[in-house]
Amino acid sequence: MIALLLVTLAAVLSWPAPRLMARAEAFRRSPRAALVVWQAVTVAALLAALAAAPAAAPLVLFDGQAVDQHFMILALVVAVSGLMLARLLVAGHSIGRRMRVLRRRHRELVDIIALEPQPGSRVRVLEHPTPTAYCLPGRQSRVVLSQGVIEAMPPRALAAVLAHEGAHLMARHDLLVEFFSVIHETMPAAVRSPEAMREVRLLVEVLADRASVRKVGVEETRLALLTLAGSKAPEAAMAAGVGSTAVRLDLLARPAPNRLMTAAMYASAVGLILVPLGLLALAWTSR
Repeated sequence: MIALLLVTLAAVLSWPAPRLMARAEAFRRSPRAALVVWQAVTVAALLAALAAAPAAAPLVLFDGQAVDQHFMILALVVAVSGLMLARLLVAGHSIGRRMRVLRRRHRELVDIIALEPQPGSRVRVLEHPTPTAYCLPGRQSRVVLSQGVIEAMPPRALAAVLAHEGAHLMARHDLLVEFFSVIHETMPAAVRSPEAMREVRLLVEVLADRASVRKVGVEETRLALLTLAGSKAPEAAMAAGVGSTAVRLDLLARPAPNRLMTAAMYASAVGLILVPLGLLALAWTSR
């Protein structure tokens, strides 16, 4: 039964597939394409779970006897689809609301305690000795620096930090991380993949690192990463010091992958999305 195959596909894409992908370090050399593949895997898993019930519908509509013969299977796929839809709606609402509230509160706090900003600037400087830098995405975005990071870095390295945080804000990387967070919370704990979340957060930082390199330079970006290694940031923020500094420094030194590999990654992403959609179409056209 195609509906049961969709449930199996959802389980495979939710649990073993992300764990295997997280070990494919070559993906990291093309972070944009890798993020597209990661999105395709998560979306395909969700589509497969949600499509299980519609794929079983032809059995009910066109073959009344099949309902009695496959009642347990039909009950399973309907339960999987209904549960996933409910969890998706709840996770999307709760995570989105929590992030908005946390960012608004932290932005208001930063605006109060920061040193006097330049007119029209979204940069806020906190009088704190520990090197720290992060951004608060949103309509009223902020880039937050500590006095310690300003004193610890030469001007061009500081420019690399600002370019990194600016890349997060410009590309709205927070929405990408929020998307994966919603999918992560939607999946049942038994098949949830923390490896996927770690890899996505790393790839987002690598993308911002690449933007910093293009704007300022490799050496300046490397110095900025070393200075900020291990620094902390609020839950709702995005920070240059987040993620494995060693891995990110290693990726800065590596050449970008060839175009053929990148094209293959994009093609595989499209293929992954088409699989559950194709199975759902097959369930209806084969009746």
